[in-house]
Amino acid sequence: MEPATMARPSFAELFAAQYQPLVRLAGLLGADDPEDIAQEAFARLHTRRLRDDGAALGYLRATVCNLARNRLRHLRLVRLRRPDPPEHVRSSEHAVIVAEEHRELLRALDRLPRRQREAVVLRYWLDLSEREIAEAMGVSPGSVKTHASRALAALGKALQEEDA
Repeated sequence: MEPATMARPSFAELFAAQYQPLVRLAGLLGADDPEDIAQEAFARLHTRRLRDDGAALGYLRATVCNLARNRLRHLRLVRLRRPDPPEHVRSSEHAVIVAEEHRELLRALDRLPRRQREAVVLRYWLDLSEREIAEAMGVSPGSVKTHASRALAALGKALQEEDA
């Protein structure tokens, strides 16, 4: 079948295939409510008309990155105003990841600056290309390389310190 004649997936098919990966993405980016962020991304896609039907997945990833970034910004402001913040509740998805012996890596990942964390998560958890990462983050491909390189160096150093 020719690529031009292949049918684009329906919204329901896209949701079924991409909801869990987008929840994982939001969780790895540090969102305290990754399921809500993934749902909001799909809700925004549903109400939007994209010029290119093939751009839906890229739009969803970029929306999840932006929503997670905004949510973290909001939480920082709320925590500054609140003297005793409630204990951070992790999602069940996050608990599974932690239980699978990723604790050290996730701690080191959490300590990375936001942009470096986004570059690493998009590259190594979602296996996106530099171009796709640049689109999702709203930066140039060169910036993606810089953020990823610095993140890997910082992760290597942090993990060596954990082992010592």
